[in-house]
Amino acid sequence: MRSDILNALKIVLVTFLFTAMIIPIMKKIAVHIGAVDIPRKSEGHRHIHKKVTPKLGALGIYIGFLFGYMLFGQQSIQMNSILISSFIVILTGIIDDVKEIRAHQKMLGQLIASAVIVFYGGILLNNITAFGFSIDFGLFAYPLTMIFIVACCNIINLIDGLDGLSGGICSIFFLTIGIIGFYQARSGSLVMILTFIMLGSTLGFLLHNFYPAKIFAGDCATFMGFIISIITLLEFKGPALTSFFVPLLILGIPILDTTFAIIRRMLNKKPIFSADKQHLHHQLLGMNFSQRTTVLIIYGMNILFAIASILYTIKDPLLGQILYIIIFIIVLWFVLHTSIITDKTKKKNKKKEPKK
Repeated sequence: MRSDILNALKIVLVTFLFTAMIIPIMKKIAVHIGAVDIPRKSEGHRHIHKKVTPKLGALGIYIGFLFGYMLFGQQSIQMNSILISSFIVILTGIIDDVKEIRAHQKMLGQLIASAVIVFYGGILLNNITAFGFSIDFGLFAYPLTMIFIVACCNIINLIDGLDGLSGGICSIFFLTIGIIGFYQARSGSLVMILTFIMLGSTLGFLLHNFYPAKIFAGDCATFMGFIISIITLLEFKGPALTSFFVPLLILGIPILDTTFAIIRRMLNKKPIFSADKQHLHHQLLGMNFSQRTTVLIIYGMNILFAIASILYTIKDPLLGQILYIIIFIIVLWFVLHTSIITDKTKKKNKKKEPKK
């Protein structure tokens, strides 16, 4: 156990230092090729910043991931498929960061990457067992797995609206999976190696991305979501419903925020992939919290989901379930008292209007 912990710490430390050192190089490359985020005052713009900021930060994470794999990874068909598909995902992100492309074009790149995972790597969500019933997806396992991978890519990309937000949330995810993996004796598995490589890489990026950010992840942030989907589909999938959804519940906040965004845009008859200023972090900023405080609050909410997942998996399932329920009640209260789904300000203004 002690040697496993030391080995994990070595992986995290080496990838952290390497990524932290190459991020400044990514900044220079981003500026050189024009991969920069220029502040815009349009209502739909999601980012809250006042100066031109280089992107491609997640490209640094990807390079850190490759470096970690070369030092600590093991070759296999599954790993080959991950390397090929991750390159497609990151390349699509780079193209979009340099010259913005349409949503369906980005989706095409992500679908191609997911197809490599499914058809070449053989990584599939074949079946789920819950409440005494078993659902075998059969041929539907192929499209369902691809949809799942693409969804994870975009969940992380959509929440990336404040300095340190996506990098911090992903770091919490990888740390939580690592803790659960240790208690389940998975320390030498592919999923654990990927987890610790990504933990070190995202922390190295976060060193430069936390408020005030010197670099953004850019559209390459989809790479972090992509690896999260792979980790979930690998050893943590298992035959039981809980073993598949526990990793996803660690990402409770970004998943809920994305779900609310989809509902909100459908109600307003807007495209699902259009940008707006009603995300969770926008609601907190509207409560006069600073950017730093807003990010820390979201970290705290995500850590609660992580703690519930750890308790549910390795300690006390009932206590974990209770904590999940409490968190969801808090989230429901937040939804009912903010404009995260429907615009409460319009209703308040209507009430204030004098009667004719």
